[in-house]
Amino acid sequence: MRVVVAPDKFAGTLTAVEAAEAIRAGWSRRAPDDELVLRPMSDGGPGFVDVLHEALGGELLAVTVTGPYAAPAPAAVLRVGDTAYVESAQAVGLHLTPPEERDPERATSRGLGELVRAAVEAGARRVVVGLGGSATNDGGAGALAALGATAQGGVLDAGPAALPGITAVDLEPARELLAGVELVAASDVDNPLAGLRGATRTFGPQKGLADERLVEVDSWLDDFGARCDKFVATSKGAGAAGGLGFALLLLGATREAGVAMVADAVGLPQAVRAADLVVTGEGAFDFSSRSGKVPYGVAQVAAEGLRPCVALAGAVLIGAREMRTLGVESAYSLVDLVGEERAFADPAGALADLAERTARTWSR
Repeated sequence: MRVVVAPDKFAGTLTAVEAAEAIRAGWSRRAPDDELVLRPMSDGGPGFVDVLHEALGGELLAVTVTGPYAAPAPAAVLRVGDTAYVESAQAVGLHLTPPEERDPERATSRGLGELVRAAVEAGARRVVVGLGGSATNDGGAGALAALGATAQGGVLDAGPAALPGITAVDLEPARELLAGVELVAASDVDNPLAGLRGATRTFGPQKGLADERLVEVDSWLDDFGARCDKFVATSKGAGAAGGLGFALLLLGATREAGVAMVADAVGLPQAVRAADLVVTGEGAFDFSSRSGKVPYGVAQVAAEGLRPCVALAGAVLIGAREMRTLGVESAYSLVDLVGEERAFADPAGALADLAERTARTWSR
C-alpha cells in the first residue's frame, strides 16, 4: 500500500514532523513493504514554519523578539524566494510562559510585529503570517506598535489593560513600512474581534483569563476595534490569535485558510491522489476538530481524492457517527492503548505503537 501520513502536532508532546516520523516507524514495523509518504501539517498555529521549511526548503533567518511578557523569545523568518513565512506562536505563543506566570491582561503581541518587520527588512515582498497558539489578547495592538503605529492617550504594547486610555490610533507609519508588501493572514479561525464569538470570550479562558474578567476585557477590545475600524473588527478572522487577525486586516492583509495553504504548499492533494490510504492525527480529536483543524482539512482532501482517512490521536472524544461527519473512517486513541502516563512519558514510542496496531487493520 501507499500511505500518506499527514498529522498535526500533538500539542505539548510532539511536533507535526516528529509525529509523522513516529507513525512511519510504527507502521513500518507491521507493514514493512508499505510506502509511507510523510506530509506533516499545520493550521497556521505552532509548527507552521517548521512544516513549511520541511516541505519547501528555503532559508531560515534567526530573530530574537519580544515575548508576550517582555522576555526575549527566539523566532525565525522562513524565506522562500520573495515570500517570507512567520509564525505568531514562535513570537507570542502560549507555550512560552508557564501557566502560573500568565497574565493575559498585560500580555503584548509586540513580538509578532517585530517578526513581520524583520521579514520586510530582509527584503520579502510577500509575508505570510501563521496565526494560532498565542498567549495574547490585545487586539494585535502590540504588533501594530512594533510596525510603527502610534496611539493618543495611551500605549499600544502593554497588553489589553492599556487599551481603555487610547483615544486614537495612527496606522499610517505601519502602512508605509508595508507599502508594496503583500500581507497574508493564514488562519482558519473566523471569529470577529469582540462579542459572544470574539477573541476574548472564545479563546480568553485557555490563555488564563478568569471567567469574571471576560466581559470587561471584551469591552476593551470592542472599544479598540471601534476606534481603529469597526467594519474590520467585525470581519471574519479578526479574532484570530487574540486579535492579531484584526491588526493584520487593518494593514491590508488578505485572509487565507491555514490548513488549505499548508496542504497546497506540501503537495498533499497530489500525494493523496497517488495513495491508497491517508493517516492524520492530533493531540485531541473531538468535534471542535471541524473548526479549521488539521484532521478535518486532511480528511476533506482525502475525500476529494476518493481515499479513506483514519486518525490517530492522543485522545478520541467523539463517537463513530461524529467522526464520519468529519470525513474520518476511524479514529484510534493513544491513551486508550497505552494509558495517559506512558502517552506523556514516551509520546513518540506510544504513537509508534498505535500506528503499528492501526496498520494491522488497514494495511493489506
